[in-house]
Amino acid sequence: MKIDGPFYAQLNNAATEAARLAGIGYDGIYTLEGSTDPFLPLVLASEHAPELDIATAIAVAFPRNPSHIAYQAWDLQTYSKGRFSLGIGSQIKPHIEKRFGLAFDPAAARMREYILAVKAFFDCWQYEKPLNFEGEYYRHTLMTPMFNPGPNPYGIPPIMLGAFGPKMTEVAGEVADGLIVHPFNTLPFINELTLPAVARGLEKSARVRSDFCLQINAIVITGESDEEYRAAEASVKGLLGFYGSTPAYRPAMDAVGLGHLQPLLNTLSKEGKWDELAESVNDEFLDAFTTRGQPEDIADLLKVKYGEHADRLAIYAPYQASDELWRAIVADLHS
Repeated sequence: MKIDGPFYAQLNNAATEAARLAGIGYDGIYTLEGSTDPFLPLVLASEHAPELDIATAIAVAFPRNPSHIAYQAWDLQTYSKGRFSLGIGSQIKPHIEKRFGLAFDPAAARMREYILAVKAFFDCWQYEKPLNFEGEYYRHTLMTPMFNPGPNPYGIPPIMLGAFGPKMTEVAGEVADGLIVHPFNTLPFINELTLPAVARGLEKSARVRSDFCLQINAIVITGESDEEYRAAEASVKGLLGFYGSTPAYRPAMDAVGLGHLQPLLNTLSKEGKWDELAESVNDEFLDAFTTRGQPEDIADLLKVKYGEHADRLAIYAPYQASDELWRAIVADLHS
């Protein structure tokens, strides 16, 4: 199991931040698409921490044409000497339609075709196959020598799909190289919904579980003092309240008997009552959605919770903690 750390860097601090995360002992780092571009910081990370795997986890797919994202992935795979993974996702419907101004539905069918279109570019460049992809949502049929970067000496970068619902998760199993499990997850949700959907997709593509990478995001709460622990817990409560307010994420709550809270959280978010969102997250909620405890216990707790399934474990901790704390936890995970 490889351990990945969150790469919250911007261009002005990407080099030093990548080197810092490498020093902690992570195997890889991943960017999130929020208020900054997820691709550009990885260029500097690859240069200044070449031992790290790098990934977008995720870049929002639909606003980017498959051709654009294929070129970006090809360049990063070459520059990183084969250490890049293209992690993409759909985002939720309101963002695609209202922030990006694009069509969203049917999301799963559109994403399936999107990944196949990107792979058509990869096959064209790597294996000199004609570019001849014609689908319902994407059409790519022209590739002249001027625009063909040619074979990648480090091979084709894997495509990881961030998915939550059963249809999108099944798409990951069918056409992607791996699944990025959303940090808003619970063990019953993974075991009862996620893994069966992956299995259905793998069966469609005549593949087995060993052909597929499962990256699970784990929300961790810990601290070196009571004060640090309380600060970490407060930060995560706000995050969980925000995630829980999204109707699309209710299945993870239903899986642990907390689905009845989702309409309340949604109402609070619409009213802008962000503090009350956090206050609605109790100990039962925290136990279901996070791994929490003293620093020396975290690695064992994570192994027990996710070790059976995770090929890569991505630590998600949206608060300040010392490098020494994470260095010890990552070392324990590797041991």
